Amino acid sequence: MRILGIDPGFERLGIAVLERADSPQIESKALSGRYGMQKKEKVIFSECFKTSAKLEFAERLLLIGEEARKIIKKYKPEILAIETLFLNTNQKTVMRVAEVRGVVIYEATRARLKIFEASPPQIKIATTGYGRANKEQMMKMVRMLVEVGNSKKSDDEMDAIAIALTAFAHIGI
Repeated sequence: MRILGIDPGFERLGIAVLERADSPQIESKALSGRYGMQKKEKVIFSECFKTSAKLEFAERLLLIGEEARKIIKKYKPEILAIETLFLNTNQKTVMRVAEVRGVVIYEATRARLKIFEASPPQIKIATTGYGRANKEQMMKMVRMLVEVGNSKKSDDEMDAIAIALTAFAHIGI
């Protein structure tokens, strides 16, 4: 099972593709946390896709849509996990991020992906167990839950990984 996690933004778009595959049977509940198959998610791709502020917003949307389509075609996820809008005081930013979400959801729907949406508190609860976790707590927990490699990942990439992990937790695969 593959999930495409997206942390939406028009300047920086966090993208991650996670995969969960069954590992060999583990007999001890103490080792696996449960009897039967132990499942572990793996990051197979992540990036922070950036668009230039010098471009018209419509051009930025086009680039984001093309990038989403390219990632979907290459990695063939079954589910798009995307963060819902977090309302802040800047309505212009909220509207622009909503448009980015629309482009990404369009591309995912066009490719027949199922859509999973989660709010920031839901993602924090699924990742850390605490709905008001700070950025450092989130990043530490994501690194504990999946192997992200030694390279420095941007906050946007790590958020996309957390969103995909949330989808795995909620879907219960």
